[in-house]
Amino acid sequence: MKKRDFIANDILSKIYQNKFKAGEKMPTERELADQYAVSRHTIRAALKKLVNIGCINIIQGAGIFVTDTKYKSPLIYNSLTEKKFKDIQSNIIYLKKIKPDNYLEKIFDLNGQHAKLWEYKRVRIVDFQKMQIETTRLPCSYFPDLNEQEIRKSVHDYVQQCDYQISHFITTYSAVNVSKEDADILNCKKGIAAMKIINRGILQNGKVFEYSEMINLDYSVSYFTPFNPDSHQYRKN
Repeated sequence: MKKRDFIANDILSKIYQNKFKAGEKMPTERELADQYAVSRHTIRAALKKLVNIGCINIIQGAGIFVTDTKYKSPLIYNSLTEKKFKDIQSNIIYLKKIKPDNYLEKIFDLNGQHAKLWEYKRVRIVDFQKMQIETTRLPCSYFPDLNEQEIRKSVHDYVQQCDYQISHFITTYSAVNVSKEDADILNCKKGIAAMKIINRGILQNGKVFEYSEMINLDYSVSYFTPFNPDSHQYRKN
């Protein structure tokens, strides 16, 4: 783990331990650099991560302050959500309409013979490095006007612009080795370790609007998870 990531995680831990409280002023960059025995450049990189995920604000001339957003989502950050949309570039490999197989029919609860899905494949680029291959399906009936311009930006913005309310996501993570096909796209070696992420987006009406499969390089994720005594007891029995 890089020093900046360790420091960011350690400060996050202290925020969740209430050692740094919402609205409270944190130590200065110089003080943090002394505490962690690193350069101020490393501290700035760690603080930038925390600013990007909304845990702190840095006010010029006033200091570093903890925000009150820490309990709003169990997801603290992952390697992409800590980046702003403007810092992520998408290269579109294709966008096409497909006939769903039985598996996709079940996911989207499709019954009609003529139901079609949009399928697009894109490469996500962060800091000039290819980091993710994403293959996503969405119902054509929900988004008849989907186009490449929209999927180069935030698809979830587009979904909301279509007057749909997003409720939640169900996400599964598994470790994989990069295939030759994906390695060619990501400009990396075949067989290196990566994270496979399967994501299912649910609307407020309970309908699935998105099913995505992603291969991520250099992926990390942190969650805030309250202790569940009932689950703990169940696992003991």
